[in-house]
Amino acid sequence: MSDQQGTPHIQAPRDAFAPLVLMPGDPLRAQAIAEACLSDARQVNSVRNMLAFSGSFNGMAVSVMGSGMGIPSIGIYAQELFDYYQVKRIIRVGTCGATMADNELGDVILAMSASTDSSINRLNFKHMDYAASTDFELLNAVYQQASGQGFKVRVGDIFSTDSFYHPNEEIIQLLQSYGILALDMESAALYAIAKRHRAQALSVLTVSDVIPSGEKMDWNDRQNALNDVARLVLDSVAGMD
Repeated sequence: MSDQQGTPHIQAPRDAFAPLVLMPGDPLRAQAIAEACLSDARQVNSVRNMLAFSGSFNGMAVSVMGSGMGIPSIGIYAQELFDYYQVKRIIRVGTCGATMADNELGDVILAMSASTDSSINRLNFKHMDYAASTDFELLNAVYQQASGQGFKVRVGDIFSTDSFYHPNEEIIQLLQSYGILALDMESAALYAIAKRHRAQALSVLTVSDVIPSGEKMDWNDRQNALNDVARLVLDSVAGMD
């Protein structure tokens, strides 16, 4: 496969992506983050409308790309970014549903590990249970920066589900009993794929829904919050090798 062909899902030359990729779920959020945070941002992918952009932040090369929704989608893009494009760090900048009643809309959760009801990691790990966890260097850098900037930030375990509309009505009570802070749909796969490629990954999640109370962010608030968190992440990793 030549450099001009890219991958089955990303049509960009091999040098189109920076070593650091921020990855929201929605490709339009990727575009908004690129426009708000990057200098000289240029679009490098539009296949299947999964927009990707590359530019710089205070002189540091950065790319931003949508992941789509769910483990199968982020699994495709993370695999191709790590493997073909030699990306070194993927930081998921997304939203989550908080399971604990003391969380508030806009809180930031750093996912230390991600349990899951998906079978993907068990299939890849020879039918054993894989502990999908983040990279401590990234986690610590973002935690320290977030604390210094006044974000309300929590570090803990999350749950990546295959079902947005979960059929198990008791799932939240179960997660609460194990101290799991939030649900998303991507992190468990991202963490496992990063470890397999000896790369770094972290999910930095904004609470968009507080499940026990039923509180929800509207679309504009979600977008503004993600732009703020993207800047936080970029400030955190600036200067890292």
